[in-house]
This record gives sequence, structure tokens and C-alpha cells, in this order.
Amino acid sequence: MNTYIKISILFLTVAFTSCTDVIEVDLQTAASRLTIEASLDWEKGTAGNEQSIKLCTSTPFYDTTTNTNVTGASVKVVNTTNMEEFVFVDQNNGMYSTTSFIPIVNQSYTLEIVYDGETYTATETLMPVVDISTLTQSTEDGFDDEALEVNISFIDPIDEENYYLLRFKERDVLLVELFDFDDEFTNGNEVKLFYEKEEDEDGNTEGFVPGDTVDISLLGISEAYYNYISILIEQSEDEGPFGTTPVPLKGNCLNLNTPKNYAHGYFRLTQVVKDSYTFE
Repeated sequence: MNTYIKISILFLTVAFTSCTDVIEVDLQTAASRLTIEASLDWEKGTAGNEQSIKLCTSTPFYDTTTNTNVTGASVKVVNTTNMEEFVFVDQNNGMYSTTSFIPIVNQSYTLEIVYDGETYTATETLMPVVDISTLTQSTEDGFDDEALEVNISFIDPIDEENYYLLRFKERDVLLVELFDFDDEFTNGNEVKLFYEKEEDEDGNTEGFVPGDTVDISLLGISEAYYNYISILIEQSEDEGPFGTTPVPLKGNCLNLNTPKNYAHGYFRLTQVVKDSYTFE
């Protein structure tokens, strides 16, 4: 009986492999759009004067174009209170940089980009952030009581709405983990969070071990950016066949000349605190 089953499976395998057809899938196409990476992050304890913005264009899914960097654009950021302008100089590789930016918490700024005869603009406020109180390790707070996790705590300001973005990156690993949250249920209290790396044999991912170092960034973000990044993080996660269907995600960069030709990306300003933890 066992021999019969093995022969049958072998026959089916040969049959299926010999009848392989090439299936071409027609995907929806869209016009190329300007893509704006404008995250002006001011790390506490630094001047924050050096900032960069990256511009490129979107491409179809199967497009093999490797260089989509945008050069020749005009890029500046304006303080909306005193109208001081900070010009971002074209570096001829898609990057536009300045060394004269003046960051002020709770101050609004407007981004203006002129590219291909059209003007793109966005306005955001530079949000403050609190300091990290403690960084520790344990095996008690995570989902696996044998796995190491890093614990982070900070004091949320009282009587105000706050929105946060946490960024975890293990040294020498390309993967970056992002977590967004608000203080709806923790307003004015100590916030305690943990980061545990899940083991995945298929993805060759292992848990933390002594000697591993994790770089941690805590960012204060606006409510508008919180709503944007929450959807982006959700769509980037693999939820299997029962996940939500991705929808076009628009940022805050508007096209003043042709509104339908909006840009991808988001203009964000934030204060950030950075730290690192090495497991023992």
C-alpha cells in the first residue's frame, strides 16, 4: 500500500510539472509620481541644523529602472511665524541638504518643492518628545517567557495629547521595527513598553542573545502623522490571506498646480531621543 501511494504521488508530480503554463497577470499601472522623504528629526542635545530631504519618482511594479533620483528641483522649508527660509541644496544624487536649519519645538514649518514646473507644499509642526527614563532587559514581559526583551519606560506629559513613534534596530541587521502609539490610556503616567524579537525558522530569525545591541529612537509626532504611519505600518505587516486590503495612502504633500498629481511621502518634523541597549 505504501508503495502504491508513493508511485501515485510521483506520477502526479510529473504530470503537474509537465503541464506548466506561463500565466501573465495584468497589473494596474499608474503615472510616475514624485516621492518625498522629508523627515526632519532633531535629536535632543544636538543643534539640529543639518537636515536632508530625498526626492525620487515612483515606478511600476515590474519596472527595472534602478536610478529614480530627482535632481534639479527647488527645495526649501519656511518658518511660518517669522518667514525665515532654509534652502536645501541639490546634491545631484536625489538628496537636498542644509546646514542652517533652526529647529523650534511647537513651531510650524512649510515645505515647498518646485519640480517639473509644478509646486508641492506641506505644513507640519515640530513636535517635542520626553526623555527615556530607563532601559532594562527581562524575560517576563514578552510573549515568550524564555526570550530576552528590552524594556523601555518614560513619563508621559499630563493634560495633553501625545503621539509617539518608537524605532528599534538591532546592530548589523537591516530590519527596522516601528511601533506607533498614543497616550489615550496612559496620559500623565509612566509608560512601559518592551521589544521582543520573535524567532522564525523560515525567516532565519533568532531571538536576542547576550551581546546583541539594539538602537532605540523615541519620536514625538503629530496626530496627523500618527494616523498616516499607523496605516503604513499596518499595510506593511504580513497578515496572511485574511489581512485588510491595502488602500492608496496619501501623505500631506499637495500639488498646488495639479491636485490629482499629488506626491507620495510625508513632511514630518519631530524631536527625537536616541539610546542603545546591549543585552547581558
